[in-house]
Amino acid sequence: MENNPLVKPFYTPFESAPFSIIRPEHFVPALQDNIKIALDEIDEIVSQNGTPTFENTIEALENCGSFIGRNSSLLFNLNSAETSETLQNVTQQVAPLLTQFQNDVRLNTALFERIKKVYENQEVFELTIEQKTLLEKEYKGFVRNGALLDENNKAKLRSIDTELAQLSLKFGEHVLADTQAYMLQITDSKELNGLPEAVIEMAKSTAEEKKLEGWVFTLDYPSYVPFMTYAENRDLRKEMSLAFGKRGFQNNAQNNEAIVLKIIHLRQQRANLLGYESHAAFVLEERMAQSEENVKSFLDQLLEKAYPAASNEWQILKEYALENYSLEKVEKWDTAFLAEKIKQRDYDLDELELKVYFPLEKVLNGLFSIVEDLYGLQFKKSTQIETYHSEVDAYEVFKNSTFYALLYTDFFPRSGKRNGAWMTKFRPQKKGQRPHISIVCNFTRPTKKLPSLLTFQEVTTLFHEFGHALHGILANTQYSSLSGTSVYWDFVELPSQIMENWCYHPDALTRFGKHYQTDELIPEEFITKIKKVAFFHQGLQTLRQLSFGYLDLSYHSKNAPQIKNIKAHEVEQITPLQFTPDSIENCLSTSFSHIFQGGYAAGYYSYKWAEVLDADAFELFLEKGIFDSETAQAFETHILSKGGTEHPMVLYKRFRGKEPDPGALLRRAGLVKTN
Repeated sequence: MENNPLVKPFYTPFESAPFSIIRPEHFVPALQDNIKIALDEIDEIVSQNGTPTFENTIEALENCGSFIGRNSSLLFNLNSAETSETLQNVTQQVAPLLTQFQNDVRLNTALFERIKKVYENQEVFELTIEQKTLLEKEYKGFVRNGALLDENNKAKLRSIDTELAQLSLKFGEHVLADTQAYMLQITDSKELNGLPEAVIEMAKSTAEEKKLEGWVFTLDYPSYVPFMTYAENRDLRKEMSLAFGKRGFQNNAQNNEAIVLKIIHLRQQRANLLGYESHAAFVLEERMAQSEENVKSFLDQLLEKAYPAASNEWQILKEYALENYSLEKVEKWDTAFLAEKIKQRDYDLDELELKVYFPLEKVLNGLFSIVEDLYGLQFKKSTQIETYHSEVDAYEVFKNSTFYALLYTDFFPRSGKRNGAWMTKFRPQKKGQRPHISIVCNFTRPTKKLPSLLTFQEVTTLFHEFGHALHGILANTQYSSLSGTSVYWDFVELPSQIMENWCYHPDALTRFGKHYQTDELIPEEFITKIKKVAFFHQGLQTLRQLSFGYLDLSYHSKNAPQIKNIKAHEVEQITPLQFTPDSIENCLSTSFSHIFQGGYAAGYYSYKWAEVLDADAFELFLEKGIFDSETAQAFETHILSKGGTEHPMVLYKRFRGKEPDPGALLRRAGLVKTN
């Protein structure tokens, strides 16, 4: 243990993680030791003779186990971004240890009694608003995790939580394994017809890395998405589409069907044990939406507005397919390809023409410039801060010339890194401690001939994840458990989604839209087209997101245990919202990582919910000016810096002066007429 870096503070710049000396074998013994120390600290809290107070109970508990949080964050972040079979095995060993620790704390009767006394007598303490929020969060956290159960049911809860933690990890490992097991090798250049030069170049590089001839395409997004969008060979698009859609749904060791059924049954059992009729009821009690009925009503309202628009967009797509490609039946592997052709026809805008104006380095520098104007942050790339991979960069972030945070950026797909994009933290913010934040993406990789040139969708993804990062970087709370993104789940997407709006405005676009060779600004005509294209297929895109929201909710309603066949249930739920015929080989649910691996169970609707918030909030920026310092300062003061210190609606109304208007989203999406 003496040589284990995870059992002591990091004596590094800003106490950053010393990745080069951390080994997989360090985690289990370190966390076992960390947990023992934390439990000893809790015993000290419980064994006090004095009257329970906020300071000697709630605040003392908040300060327990800081190494557990640090080391588990390190492990799970690495398992997502730079995993290996060894690290996956370690994570499987650690998951039940952490679950047991959480249960040892949450089911500690003597500890709960102290918390309960503080909670019931809080009027005698002079608590700040943040302290009251922390007290309520702790009390509810114990109750919602079984503190009021008898010993028999506490044991059942422990067993359920341990099994759920392991199943969630296994689900993600299966999806990653199936994603990486497939590749499409092309040796005939004719089969590359329609594909952009940059995509072909990237596929060539992938083939060379694998020591194969020709070109190799994978299910990683930067390879998969452009292939489905541009490849003229319909048979190959079909092959790729089916491979993507059958992840976790094949007759192999990675099949996730039984895992999905087990997860939804265990979640339902857990909710019932705690006195809730469903997992959705349990989750939504601590959300802005509050109830399953409210979520359904919200989704139904959007569906009512989106379906006519989607139906019309689909009719146009079908007519185009028949007229130009003699396709009488449009399949799911045709939609991205046809949509891109229609977009080029109607808007005279080819994504390929745009990419040359979005080299990653210039986009990132432009984003830094925008954030500096809005929030006074400066980013300085550091060579002193270690990273976990050679492609990862570290930045020291300053505000008013004072160190404010560390930011890690990890942009390209590779073996051992899961798909998608996300923000996370290696260290939270609290009083006297600044945060270490990370954004992880899977963008178009540079090649021998070209730098990383982003699609416009990748540009918006970068801004989105940076919005999450700002929520962490600008956090300024007393307690880490209320800091940054520690907010209601249907509020967490507001800071990320509002940042996407800057991608569509000339004053911002001209800061980062610069030709990778000539540094020429993106032409004004392209900016005009980008703004128009923002409305393209909004009906179909909204319908797609709604289908995910309905499907998620169905897996966590009181009727979820009646589900016997994942595929049949999925078809029943989402077919009414899809225009392409179902493919018997594919199943979305078996790779739906947001709800079976991530934290979006009974919460996928929050993407659309947050879109209402961000559309309404950004209307204030539009009214005052997108770089208006007063508005930006208000957003930082009332939203970004406050984390979860108060109810999100209170914070939002303090910023906006009113509750959010759902019409703002419909107006922005072009789903309702505006004057």
